[in-house]
Amino acid sequence: MSESLSDISHDQIAVRLRKLEEMRAAGTDPYRTGFLPTHTASDALAAYEEGADTQCVVASAGRLMVMRDMGKSCFAKIQDQTGQIQLYARKDVLGEEAYGWFKKLDIGDIIGVEGELFRTRTGEITIRATRYAMVSKSLRPLPEKWHGLSDSEQIYRQRYLDLIVNADSRRRFLQRSRIVSGIRRFLEDRRFIEVETPVLQNVAGGAAARPFKTEFNALGCEFVLRISIELFLKRMLVAGFDRVFEIGRNFRNEGLSRRHNPEFTMLEVYQAYSDHRGMMDLVRDLVQTLARDVLENLDLEQPDGTVIHLGGEWREVTYRQLVVEETGADDWFQLSKDEKMARAGEMDLKIDPDWEDFEVTNEVFSKRIEPTLIQPTFVTRLPRELCPLAKLSQEDPGTLDVFELCIGGMEIAPAYSEQNDPMVQREMFEVQAGGDIQNVDEDFLTALEYGMPPAGGMGVGIDRLVILLTGAESIRDVILFPQMRPE
Repeated sequence: MSESLSDISHDQIAVRLRKLEEMRAAGTDPYRTGFLPTHTASDALAAYEEGADTQCVVASAGRLMVMRDMGKSCFAKIQDQTGQIQLYARKDVLGEEAYGWFKKLDIGDIIGVEGELFRTRTGEITIRATRYAMVSKSLRPLPEKWHGLSDSEQIYRQRYLDLIVNADSRRRFLQRSRIVSGIRRFLEDRRFIEVETPVLQNVAGGAAARPFKTEFNALGCEFVLRISIELFLKRMLVAGFDRVFEIGRNFRNEGLSRRHNPEFTMLEVYQAYSDHRGMMDLVRDLVQTLARDVLENLDLEQPDGTVIHLGGEWREVTYRQLVVEETGADDWFQLSKDEKMARAGEMDLKIDPDWEDFEVTNEVFSKRIEPTLIQPTFVTRLPRELCPLAKLSQEDPGTLDVFELCIGGMEIAPAYSEQNDPMVQREMFEVQAGGDIQNVDEDFLTALEYGMPPAGGMGVGIDRLVILLTGAESIRDVILFPQMRPE
């Protein structure tokens, strides 16, 4: 647990506390001083470039990051959401008293500055300060040696510090914001409408995962946090809304890894009178558009130096073909479960004896094949047991009209030709539920019986998409405040 200021004897903190007391004694409370900026740092830089031949007065505010004391003048830099801008303060301009307080500022203080823009002899656009205001006193010093702590829990526990001092983190999360905005713009341009559906649900439907459970006191029953957005969006198709999407949080009470977090963000999109092939075109266009608009580059360099070519060919290959290639067994799908388990063991895979036959094969796919799919790959014709909400393939009823889009060695988006036959859907739900029939969503099946148009549906993992597009190492690097064990 973080210590309170009164518990810390750190010299720098003690000095800052004394400065705060001096300011208040002099009649200034930095936490009650207002300042209204007219320009962000980037706006101010742009304003000078646009009107370099004319006088341009700006008011900007931000956190003090650099201070160089030159006696009767100081150069400093403040940082806001958009970047940094340099300040130039002179004793003969600010006045002796104000300049004296300016020199007492600490790195980390938040100030507002007003003045005319000019370019220094070194070519840096700078605000010549005519007045300033202290608007928040930083009582703790910023980290001095943040570099090298990227693997420390501190970077996740105190993300606000990471964002203050780490330009790469700020860039990544600004890109994430632009990616999400770009997704909305892309879909709205194609006449999709955004909707919001319940996060608290009485049946954990739409996927096979362990939910987080809670008591709904007002209704006197147990509810769960949703594990999927899917079933309520399909109700919207029944209602006659032919193109819908939602960007929202899902919750799965399962493990943590570089690619998994119990709370994660999904885009789910459904289009009536389409199918999984329509979703192929949609997701390819979406990912390429985001890469062009946000990164201005269709070639993505990954942390290990690999370059992913989004503008190249997006391979399409069946699940069966990939499994046969990996195992070297043309007869893999004719083997008994015990034989598959033995061969999986030879590949250093840990197999649970209680798994079903298809689960053994899927472990081979998940652990040995998916991590090798670096360039964009549509994996098609998955086994019917894996996706109870998809349509069976007419050519091969043992498989489904679905794809999993894999890029960078991870699944980015699964998509289905959605099952709209209520009787087939009930049968597949009951098979999935086994003896736990109470987990069948009867309300959804009732809705389906009113008639749902044929449709394509897709889920895109936003966190993984951001990992891909920004070159992040881990899902924790693209989630602002990932879950951590309490200190």
